[in-house]
Amino acid sequence: MTAHDSLDSVLLDKDGVRLTVDDAVATVTLTNPAKRNAQSPALWRALTEAGRMLPGSVRVVVLRGEGKSFSAGLDRQAFTPEGFDGEPSFLDLARGSAEELDAVIAEYQEAFTWWRRNDLVSIAAVQGHAIGAGFQLALGCDLRIVAQDVQFAMRETSLGLVPDLTGTHPLVSAVGYARALEICATGRFVQADEAERIGLANLVVPAEELDGAVSDLAAALLAAPRDAVIETKALLRGAQDRGYEEQRKAERAAQARRLRDLAGLAD
Repeated sequence: MTAHDSLDSVLLDKDGVRLTVDDAVATVTLTNPAKRNAQSPALWRALTEAGRMLPGSVRVVVLRGEGKSFSAGLDRQAFTPEGFDGEPSFLDLARGSAEELDAVIAEYQEAFTWWRRNDLVSIAAVQGHAIGAGFQLALGCDLRIVAQDVQFAMRETSLGLVPDLTGTHPLVSAVGYARALEICATGRFVQADEAERIGLANLVVPAEELDGAVSDLAAALLAAPRDAVIETKALLRGAQDRGYEEQRKAERAAQARRLRDLAGLAD
């Protein structure tokens, strides 16, 4: 446990995931630096549990990884015949029915989806490698602050697979279809400067300044009234699925709710 975490309330610490809460800010930490925070089904279940355990007071969630790398992706043990202890191997899963396989992948995806809830703003603090599932986990967050040594890569296609942990939608939203296809199909590394230039990173800082930059951003997010941030996030998230006129209508409805609330006339 880091000195930072020790100051907070620890709500969960299992399977490579620690959840701590300090008032309105929760921190989810990947805690297996010896394996560069490689991911497993047990870790995904712990991440899902962390999301469900968040107190209602939490407004900002920070996702970070201990050690030199954020997450090097899926633990390659998943592809061995024995798999993980107490878990069906991926080879065993492939032999099951299509419905069973779909249900298992859907369960895994839950670890990557709750970060975009409208009542939260999530920040990924990313250093070193963020590869495959690690890249997709960072993409699951609303915002990304990265260290200068960051290396993003979507390596699934090089293994004969596809990115299936909810990363494709935010990747296309961030960088566009053509760039997303090129990044995924080649599996190449995206360094910090390019990540910032193409919209993968909100900010690039030296590694030693990463925690401070994340704290500053969290404080700035907390400065605005919570309901206004929730309504704004919902508006922005829905914009890509609405036409221009639909978005205008959504803006009017959201503003009407805010004005009525501020006037003490909320329904």
